[in-house]
Amino acid sequence: MRLNIASRIPVRRTHEGAPAKHISAEAALRRSVLSCLLWENEFYEDGQHIADRIIEHAAAVDRETVSALAVEARTVYGLRHAPLMLLLDLIRRGGPGVADTIAETIRRADEITELVALYWRDGKRPLSKQMKLGLAKAFGKFSEYQLAKYDREGPVRLRDVMFLTHAKPRDAEQAALFMRVADRSLKTPDTWEVALSTGQDKKASFERLLREGKLGYLALLRNLRNMVEAGCDLELVKDAIVARKGADLVFPFRYVAAARAAPQLEPVIDQALCEAIASAPRLTGRTIVLVDVSGSMNCRLSGRSDLTRMDAAAALASILHGELRLFTFSTDVVEVAPRRGMAGVDAVVQSQPHLGTRLGAAVKKVNRLPHDRLIVITDEQSHDAVPDPKAGRAYMINVGSYRNGVGYGRWTHIDGFSEAVIRFITEVENDR
Repeated sequence: MRLNIASRIPVRRTHEGAPAKHISAEAALRRSVLSCLLWENEFYEDGQHIADRIIEHAAAVDRETVSALAVEARTVYGLRHAPLMLLLDLIRRGGPGVADTIAETIRRADEITELVALYWRDGKRPLSKQMKLGLAKAFGKFSEYQLAKYDREGPVRLRDVMFLTHAKPRDAEQAALFMRVADRSLKTPDTWEVALSTGQDKKASFERLLREGKLGYLALLRNLRNMVEAGCDLELVKDAIVARKGADLVFPFRYVAAARAAPQLEPVIDQALCEAIASAPRLTGRTIVLVDVSGSMNCRLSGRSDLTRMDAAAALASILHGELRLFTFSTDVVEVAPRRGMAGVDAVVQSQPHLGTRLGAAVKKVNRLPHDRLIVITDEQSHDAVPDPKAGRAYMINVGSYRNGVGYGRWTHIDGFSEAVIRFITEVENDR
């Protein structure tokens, strides 16, 4: 037996062929989770493959890391289903603290039933003690309106979970509420879904909900086309858009979707987006932003969405606040005007054909330009090798969930396509 032989470490590559970095299991888990809409296919990988990898990487890191990431993905990044997949890993391991993580991660009443349905995906089995405790604790967070709104038809109902977990009410009022969950006599919620499904007049229903402040901001953005077609009072609609009530966890790209659905309302949607930008911290010094507009970025975020990862990347670039030079890269590198809001999104998307991914060439080009900070927004599937950045502050924002990437080493690597990634940059630099 010979020991004096060279050991070979396999070279990892992106889907486009560039050498990828070897990263830790924790870093691999973050890149799979924080841009993931669970079970949705991406350009190079299918959703099931990504979901399986989340399970694989979660099992390779400690329980505390998985717990913290589940909470972060739900509460900071606004993701809904990928955090539930992480909770399954914690439930499998068991131990103290799992119940608290479940209760903290669940933010909507339907996530109670979604978690149980996910747990039973391969067949019904008993709920663990920590799972029961966590779900019971989550039950106590919700009002009758929230429970009724999300008590939907399906294999698992809220009453089923309540019986399985033996959720205990904290007082007589909540005991009465739980009794109404049990006998399915919850007061019908006053939502736009209920109003429209019962045949009420669309125009009158939407206008009433807007005046009474009962339409959530995401529901508002998603229903703009319906409101326009129903002939709603557009001044009332515009006031609600500008008010941005409940917009905290609305992704920047949602504004893009809303503007495309209701073009006549784009000016006021743009105003709302720009007000969000104005309230964000301003980046100091000179910043160069590189946005990936290659073919892989043109894949849709989900099977039901018209938006792409390019839209998400362009929306992130459009909310950066400071002295910027903005470039897009695909086969070529093109400088575009660093506009804010919707104009910035359009400038990025329309800047050049969406072809190859020459990220290495793009970084080489901007390395020769004066700047204090470099921000790259990409799915990291470069065709050519990516050099180290010259800037002392360099960030690779990854908006894909692919296994391998290039933005490590001298790069500060960030995963996700919510505005949380921009806040992260300012917080990191403030700490420095």
